[in-house]
Amino acid sequence: MAADHKTPLGGTRPEGVTNECEAASRVRDMFARIAPRYDFLNHLLSFSLDRLWRRRTAKHFLHILQRPDAQILDVCCGTGDLAFALDRTRSISVNSKPVVGADFVEPMLVRGREKASVGSHLVAFAAADALHLPFADATFDLLTTAFGFRNLASYEDGLREFSRVLKRGGELGILEFTEPASGVMAGVFRFYFKNILPRLGGAISGSSDAYKYLPTSVSKFPSPQELKVLMQQCGFTGVEIQSWNFGSVILHSARRI
Repeated sequence: MAADHKTPLGGTRPEGVTNECEAASRVRDMFARIAPRYDFLNHLLSFSLDRLWRRRTAKHFLHILQRPDAQILDVCCGTGDLAFALDRTRSISVNSKPVVGADFVEPMLVRGREKASVGSHLVAFAAADALHLPFADATFDLLTTAFGFRNLASYEDGLREFSRVLKRGGELGILEFTEPASGVMAGVFRFYFKNILPRLGGAISGSSDAYKYLPTSVSKFPSPQELKVLMQQCGFTGVEIQSWNFGSVILHSARRI
């Protein structure tokens, strides 16, 4: 069910961008600017529900995380909140390898490493473009991404790269925002996202562009069913869709064929 206001399934396109390379560069620069206030604003603007959504995502993959030898990659990891949630949920043995958090925004990785240095986290961070991951084929048992897949310059290329680094039968989790289809909450969501969030986020972060981009990118992102079909076309099966927060947050999960 494709809404007529959506762009094609190619990938994100910030205003004024004409190609994938430029799109990626613009997104990298936006997120680098907001890195110092990123965690604070995530919790503030979501009323701290983002913590709950990440915990739920980790629990969904408990059957993998209970395996001490499981190799886990969190793509577009930002400052590492989902990677840390996965690490807290899993079973760890002396042979366990760190959860790997990958992102192409260096200031985000710097903050993630600072957080990892406090406490007993078994999480490592790597500078990596989600469309060109520096990992061998069939390396990981689980690949996740939270609120970052939407920013890829090519959704299809991203999914095919995810499939490449996953083992056969490995699993994928994509946690993302989407616009609720209808009802009172759909109106409330759109009003908050388009009127309150950009002003508050821009004022606190000092970067209005990033928080104007957010609601626009959500409105143009594929619907849950469109993304499910694309995942199936890119080598995944058993796609499940879980809807949270009145339909504004969606977890897609699937297995690599």
